[in-house]
Amino acid sequence: MLLSSRGRRIGGRVTIGVVSTLVLAATGYAWTQLSKLDDGIVTADVIPPAAQIDGSDTPPGEPLKVAQNILLVGIDARTDAYGNPLPQNVLDALHAGSGDDGGDTTDTMIVVHIPAGGAAATAISIPRDSYVDIAGGYGKHKINSAYSRGKNASMSDLRAQGLSGPQLEVAANAAGAKTAIQTVEQFTGLTINHYAAINLAGFDALSQAVGGVEVCLKAPVHDTYSGADFAAGPQTLSGAQALAFVRQRHGLLNGDLDRIARQQAFLSGMAKKVLSAGTFTDVSKLNSLVSAVQGAVVLDKGWDVLSFAQQLRGMTSGAIAFVTIPVQSLSMQTPSDGDAVKVDPGQVRQFVHTAISTPAVQASGSDTPGGVKPVAATGTKTPSSGTSDTKQPATSTAAGCVN
Repeated sequence: MLLSSRGRRIGGRVTIGVVSTLVLAATGYAWTQLSKLDDGIVTADVIPPAAQIDGSDTPPGEPLKVAQNILLVGIDARTDAYGNPLPQNVLDALHAGSGDDGGDTTDTMIVVHIPAGGAAATAISIPRDSYVDIAGGYGKHKINSAYSRGKNASMSDLRAQGLSGPQLEVAANAAGAKTAIQTVEQFTGLTINHYAAINLAGFDALSQAVGGVEVCLKAPVHDTYSGADFAAGPQTLSGAQALAFVRQRHGLLNGDLDRIARQQAFLSGMAKKVLSAGTFTDVSKLNSLVSAVQGAVVLDKGWDVLSFAQQLRGMTSGAIAFVTIPVQSLSMQTPSDGDAVKVDPGQVRQFVHTAISTPAVQASGSDTPGGVKPVAATGTKTPSSGTSDTKQPATSTAAGCVN
C-alpha cells in the first residue's frame, strides 16, 4: 500500500511522546500523579494472556521481578484515541493534510526492553520500511503496513456485528495492533508484554507540556517537505518546530536511518528535560504532561500503569540506550511495495539478543530525587556477521549533534 509523501512523513514522530509515559513512571518522584492517567487513557485488549505479566505480587517500590518488552508505536491516523476524526484545524496545525491522507500505518516502531531488576532499558528502533513477513498470512511487506492490513481485514466482520463510527474504528484499531504485535514478535524473537500507541495530535501537546526539548544539529537544514528550517548547533524546539525536526528525512544522507537518529536524540533530550528541569515540582507542567498523555495514548488493557510506576521506583538507573537494528540495503526493489529496507531476520534476532543481554549504556549526570539518572549515551551495537555488505545505521549520541 502506497501513501502520499505527506502521509509517509507524519508517522515518524508520533511515538516519541509515548516514552514520556515511561519517563513519567520511572522517576518515582511524583508517581502518585499517575493515578490521574486512569481517567483518560484508552485501553485495548491486544496482549494475549500468555504474554501478560502479573505484577500484583511485587511490593510497591520494589524493582521489576521479570524482564518486560514494551512495543511503542506511532499511528499515522487522522482519528483520536476514541475513534473520532481529528478536526481539520488540528490537522492543519500538524501539517497533516486532510482526514483522507492518513494510512493507519505504524511509521514508528520501538521495542523497549526493561530487564529484571530494571538496571537499564534498551530501546530498539525498527525502520518503518523493513521488508518482513507480516503475521496473519499477508506475505512479505513493509513492517509499517502490518497494522493497517490487520485493521482493514477486520472491518467487514466488525460491521457485520453492528459496529459503526468511533466504535468500529476503536475495534478495528485493536485488530491492527494485534497484527503489528505478532509481526514484531516474529521478526525480533521477543515476546511483547505491553503495548502503547500515540496519535498524531499528542506529540505537539507533549513537547509543549515539557517546555520544549534541546537538540543539536551538525549543520543547518532547510527542508520544504517537512518544514524543517534550523541553524546548526543546539536549540530548543517544541510544537510544530519539534515535529519538523523529527520527521525530516529528505536531504539526509541515510534517509529514514538519520531520521531515527533524530527521534532517538529527541527522546533522550525529552528524558533529560523531564527529569532535570523541575517538571515534577511544577504543578502546572506536571498536570500539562499528564493531560497530554491522557489525550494521546492507547495502552494494552492489562497494563496497570500505577503499579508499573511503583515497581520502577526501585530502579538504580533510569537510563535508556537507543539502538537501531542492522539493515542490508535502503533501496531493495519489491514486487508491490516500491523500495523497501532489506533486513536479515536471523541477523536482527542475533542483534536484539545481544542488545538486551549486554547493555552498552552508561548513565550520566546527577541522580534525581527518584534515583534516576537523567540521560544515557546512545549508540548502535553491531553484532558480528559474515555478511560484508550489511549496512549498519550510523551511531548517534544523546549528548552530541545529529545530521
